[in-house]
Amino acid sequence: MKWSLLVFILCFLHVPADAQDNYNELATRKMPDTAQVGIYINSIYDIDFKLKEYTASFWLWIKYRKATDSKYDLDFVNKLEIPNAEKFDKYYQSIDTTTNKDSVYILVKIIAEMKDNWSISNFPFDKQKLRISIENSQFSASEMVFTVDTVGHIFDSTALYGWTIQKPEILVKNKIYYTKFGDNTVLKPRQTYSSVRVHLNIQREPWGLFWKMFLGMYIAFMIAYVSFYIHHDGIDSRFGLIVGSLFAVIGNKYIIDSSLPETTSFTLVDTLHGMTLFSIFLVLAATAYSLKLVKQDKTRKAIRFDMIFAQSLLFIYALMNILLIIQASSIG
Repeated sequence: MKWSLLVFILCFLHVPADAQDNYNELATRKMPDTAQVGIYINSIYDIDFKLKEYTASFWLWIKYRKATDSKYDLDFVNKLEIPNAEKFDKYYQSIDTTTNKDSVYILVKIIAEMKDNWSISNFPFDKQKLRISIENSQFSASEMVFTVDTVGHIFDSTALYGWTIQKPEILVKNKIYYTKFGDNTVLKPRQTYSSVRVHLNIQREPWGLFWKMFLGMYIAFMIAYVSFYIHHDGIDSRFGLIVGSLFAVIGNKYIIDSSLPETTSFTLVDTLHGMTLFSIFLVLAATAYSLKLVKQDKTRKAIRFDMIFAQSLLFIYALMNILLIIQASSIG
């Protein structure tokens, strides 16, 4: 009886200690740790619409507490991940553990070649969004979550030449990967990681680029338009100007398309060039009809037709261009 009582007392004393150890281990493994992330973008350059990429240079700092067990300690030096970067390099990296023995402060400069997907439907009046995502590949969201340092600005005012940065934001979201990453201990093909995301809404300063791109097209149309004022005795010259203008517009479009990514949508570039080609075709058709009137000895009627058609076409062409440009610049 005494031995039974002694065993019961020992078991009673032992169970809480084991339970406390199990609780500590569970808390260490399951309760998510927190890492605070801040970012300051120095510059964005080499924006290439054809390859859908750009280069970003920024400072990144991370603050987190040390884990009681080294195997659960966060390793941002080697486990830093920028998912939408083609490649990135780290410079001037510093790690400070002296200020607070229980915390780690990492500061690093990163130059990353970023990949993104842009819409060019309203190019060059387009508004784009640049995205930078920061993740840690070491622990999932059940073990580590991010918070953001929102003190101060997140970009330099001269970071992006030729564009205006609007509505910058930095936020935390979970990124879901529908895979096990080859880990057979995971029951479902679903892994969730905490992610810091930086969104920069940028708007181009378009007018300089617009006139560089479309000035040749407008001049080609005006050359075709001027053919209405050539006397019918020089009808061959009229046809020559019109055909030359037609090929000039086609060449201008090919030059612009060579600097833009492939797209299945009908863009502003396509619309303006298509409308110009159709307008030049109308000039050609009107000239042919005018020539027919001259052959029928209806010269006065041919001249009157040329003037009415020329003014009407110019008015409609200018109006359509203005409406399309206003619509593209307002939508962006």
